[in-house]
This record gives sequence, structure tokens and C-alpha cells, in this order.
Amino acid sequence: MKNLKLKFARMEKGLSQIELAEKVGVTRQTIGMMEAGDYNPSLKLCTAICRELGKTLNDLFWEAV
Repeated sequence: MKNLKLKFARMEKGLSQIELAEKVGVTRQTIGMMEAGDYNPSLKLCTAICRELGKTLNDLFWEAV
């Protein structure tokens, strides 16, 4: 399942995949795979991304029940 919430939050901050990747210490490909739903990131990476984008884990990664 695609993570459009991540993609939109990144774009809202005006960051490219490369810029976000550099800020959180991964490759652009990792960010692209996360957005495409092809990569299951660690909790550490998820929290780093949330910090950079000013979002919570609920905002970006967890499904609302």
C-alpha cells in the first residue's frame, strides 16, 4: 500500500526525496520505496522522518482504526 501521507507531508515541507533522505541518513531510493509501499522502515527511521517533517507516527505511518 502506498504511503501517500508521507509523500504529501514531504512535499508540504518543500523537500525532495533526496533532501529528506540526507536529513534522516538514508538513500533517496529508501524514501522512494517507502512512499511506494515497498519498504518496511524501522521505528528509528520512522521517528526521524516524523521529526524532520513535524508530524507524528499517527500522522504518517499508522492506520486510523
